[in-house]
Amino acid sequence: MEGTVFAPAIEGIKTVKSDQGEILSQPFLEVCKHILPVIDKFGAAMALVKSDIGGNISRLESKYASNPSRFNYLYSLVQVEVETKTAKSSSSCTNGLLWLTRAMDFLVALFRNLIDHEDWSMSQACTDSYTKTLKKWHGWLASSSFTVAMKLAPDRKKFMDVVGGTGDINADIEKFCSAFSPLLEENHKFLARFGLDELKAS
Repeated sequence: MEGTVFAPAIEGIKTVKSDQGEILSQPFLEVCKHILPVIDKFGAAMALVKSDIGGNISRLESKYASNPSRFNYLYSLVQVEVETKTAKSSSSCTNGLLWLTRAMDFLVALFRNLIDHEDWSMSQACTDSYTKTLKKWHGWLASSSFTVAMKLAPDRKKFMDVVGGTGDINADIEKFCSAFSPLLEENHKFLARFGLDELKAS
């Protein structure tokens, strides 16, 4: 493998915004998809996260595919639901984008922990990032399932070796987190404008 597992996502981020600075639907979802192979390397510990992310990407993609010119911009998927008052439905694209963004917040926090706290075990890095990001939005059931799953986290060194490939893993994680975090922040700000950033899991 050329470079690290993060290389395709880092490359993809460069084309996420239009010339006017708006986030484009397809390129944004492609970057999220490029992170799935990274999640795969966590094995069983991240099975829940992976299926959650995959499901939300599919939901947003099928809506985009229904009318690519109308839904060229990521936020147009939300705006149409705000107008039809369907944004808060659990099967809405708004809900999909919210949970996709939250899951990505968790992963960015986890990746940052892996480069900032070299003395932490993988499960420590996972638990800390979960507490900082997803935990407050999860109900008891999701939270306890997550805690159990984290006990299956792989050995940190093995994981870093596997995702590192032939590249500089720390540098690529830093690059990915620095470039991707502002996009996630933008999603939150946009959703917050409509009072849609605080929705909790049932």
